[in-house]
Amino acid sequence: MIKMQVIGNLGKDCVVNAVNGKNVINFTVAHTERFRDSQGNQQEKTIWVDCAYWTDRTNISQYLTKGKQVYVEGQPEARSFQRNDGTPGASLSLRVREVQLLGGRPEGSSAAAGQAPAASMSAAPAPAANDQMDDLPF
Repeated sequence: MIKMQVIGNLGKDCVVNAVNGKNVINFTVAHTERFRDSQGNQQEKTIWVDCAYWTDRTNISQYLTKGKQVYVEGQPEARSFQRNDGTPGASLSLRVREVQLLGGRPEGSSAAAGQAPAASMSAAPAPAANDQMDDLPF
């Protein structure tokens, strides 16, 4: 088995489809790497990954919106095709097994309405204000 992991930002809002009675969430993740070329100039290379997440948990789709940073993991598929002008092309797609919300681009100086902070999606809850931290054994 081949496994691929991608951290990147969604290029547009996801789309939920039903195919043969099963739900699939389709979205595209952009991963950008910054590097210096041999002349010392700053360069960027962006790879777009088309993702298909076959799941009954379609409620996550409300959070898969343009600009959100996500972690996706699954099985990669490389496809080759011929463009309309006759030149060869290739695309990278991923059959998603796991998706995690990492955050998003802030709009202005505050988070968008209804947008949960990234920490609340994957981190353990913070201790309550009345918990005593003095009793820790270390």
